[in-house]
Amino acid sequence: MRREDFPIVNEGSIPVVERVSPKGRYHILRRDLTVALGAPKDAGPEGGGHPFAVEVCTILPGKENFPLHSHAAQWEFYFVRSGTGALILEDGERPIGPGDSFMCSPGVAHALRSDPDCSLVLLVIANNPMADLAHYPRSGKYGVKPGPHFFQQEANYYEGEE
Repeated sequence: MRREDFPIVNEGSIPVVERVSPKGRYHILRRDLTVALGAPKDAGPEGGGHPFAVEVCTILPGKENFPLHSHAAQWEFYFVRSGTGALILEDGERPIGPGDSFMCSPGVAHALRSDPDCSLVLLVIANNPMADLAHYPRSGKYGVKPGPHFFQQEANYYEGEE
């Protein structure tokens, strides 16, 4: 491999993408290391991307990263770099802090929240499946990747087919 084909990026040079929900419950700052290294967003090897996605996420004080959700195919590994907060699961919460790591496997609904007095900074590594279906148990909503496309309506399997 030639030297110019082997990019090295510094976290500080990667743009921060801010995502805030309309009412402010969810607020996250993201640095997508995988995209900075040249991969298309949310594209695994089949789509010209890398086999896993890596990002540094900062959840602002007292906020959550995303609504409680599970994935059908995607695995997510988390490493807490700084701050304290909670791993939110359907059956309760677990406290997390610096140096903690955990894995969310497909089918396990999860979300993260920072404590009110500090930001929670995490390294997140996820496999990059060709497709994924996310389920949001609080709302009954589903999301499809690639996309994103979201839906809630249930349909009969044969509806519109005959």
